[in-house]
Amino acid sequence: MIRPEATATILRWREAVLGGAAILWGGWLVAASSGLPALFGIALVLVGAVLALSGVRHARFRTEAEAPGIVEVVEGRITYLGPVMGGTVALDELAELAFRRSSGGEAFWRLTPLSGAAVFIPEGAKGAEALLDALAPLPGFDGGAMVRAVQGRTPGLAILWRRRGAAALT
Repeated sequence: MIRPEATATILRWREAVLGGAAILWGGWLVAASSGLPALFGIALVLVGAVLALSGVRHARFRTEAEAPGIVEVVEGRITYLGPVMGGTVALDELAELAFRRSSGGEAFWRLTPLSGAAVFIPEGAKGAEALLDALAPLPGFDGGAMVRAVQGRTPGLAILWRRRGAAALT
């Protein structure tokens, strides 16, 4: 019934659409009622705004690329399970986050711990969209830089975050 391209677009923007719907419903409650329903409407508008803004950021971060492997985020540990190689990095041990895009268009995340080997995660690995939220607690982290890195098509390496006091690892 629905074309696969339309389904993919709807799924990509689902949080933003839900946030917009919450804003509309909350706005209608505020305009059409008073008292407790109006207060609920105001709360719904505020929650919808947060959800819509977050949804836009996540939709821009998601990619159409497909790559082997699975990314899991559990209690501050990012794990990549790949067909050939993989690894785990705890946020407390992360020294640097980088994004590299090759001239052929392939891209991957490089998570380098303070000690040990770096973990390379392909951009299109299943669950890679969880990286945006998983890395958000890092001090001085700029999620917008991650989104811009994914959106950009220029080949090269971008250092997106480095722990204060950590030496350059490139």
